[in-house]
Amino acid sequence: MSLVKVFSSLLSALLVLGSASASASPQLAGCPVFPANNIWNTPVDSLPVDAHSADYINSIGRDAHFHPDFGSGLWNGAPIGIPYNIVGAQQPGVSVSFTYAGESDAGPYPIPPNPDIEGGSAGTGDRHILILQKDSCTLYELFNARYLSGSGWHAGSGAIFQLNSNALRPAGWTSADAAGLPILPGLVRYDEVAAGAIQHAIRFTAPQTRKAYVWPARHYASSLTAAHYPPMGQVFRLKSSFNISTYSPTIQVILRAMKKYGIILADNGSSWFLSGAPDPRWDNDQLRELKQLTGDDFEAVDISSLMQNVNSGQVKSATGGGHAAPMVAPWLLLLQ
Repeated sequence: MSLVKVFSSLLSALLVLGSASASASPQLAGCPVFPANNIWNTPVDSLPVDAHSADYINSIGRDAHFHPDFGSGLWNGAPIGIPYNIVGAQQPGVSVSFTYAGESDAGPYPIPPNPDIEGGSAGTGDRHILILQKDSCTLYELFNARYLSGSGWHAGSGAIFQLNSNALRPAGWTSADAAGLPILPGLVRYDEVAAGAIQHAIRFTAPQTRKAYVWPARHYASSLTAAHYPPMGQVFRLKSSFNISTYSPTIQVILRAMKKYGIILADNGSSWFLSGAPDPRWDNDQLRELKQLTGDDFEAVDISSLMQNVNSGQVKSATGGGHAAPMVAPWLLLLQ
């Protein structure tokens, strides 16, 4: 085989590999968790550092340690993390009333009997209910959801997302999260880690945020205006220089995701709390390794170059949609 044919075959293989990568998307119960070209599922490891990175890190806590807000077993009588419910088309929808009805999707919501609720049925925290309707690939999320005897379900706010779509919430609208973002796509799930790769950004919280939001967020929840506070939706990433080799294989999967896809500021809360789903298979001792991380190990990322449309989560790419095709050396192109 001539040298030209060898390089031509190599180029074709690279393009096929790139195409396969572009079509990949996180999956749950047979549904994509948003398209592969959605910002949640897009690498940010090669993007520039945000000009305000140092200020944002200092605001959240440069010396503050990370905390995995998920695990196995119980804490205060409830599973550790934000659970999700999977239902089929046979699950009937129910009406939900809302405190913030003007920024909530009316529903109905297919809440199953005795749903898994963040904090448990008697919990006093955020009480999120996440529901994936697997037949239509529709995500339903509620904040501060409670069943009130005599009047049915009530929640602070509610949002419905089509997981095959890149559509964002209306500008200025909350969701079940302060940033107006979906919660489920940002959870660390055991099955992903066990499979060896998390292919999306991870949700986290910070104690003080600015009265502002940046794409892909749609809502703020603060009265603070100083520029050193991070806006909702700000993306951060674990520095590429951070050595992960001393961590257990399970934790290395999470660390690689935080380098490649980053973490997204989605709500007010404790500094550097990472969100995940409870699972009896988690090893809590391993998860505690994440507490070795501090804010100083991270940097804020400027993702503005990826935005194609402010009302869409779809990212720009060299091919007009999805992730960009792999870069090919000019000398290879000359062989075509």
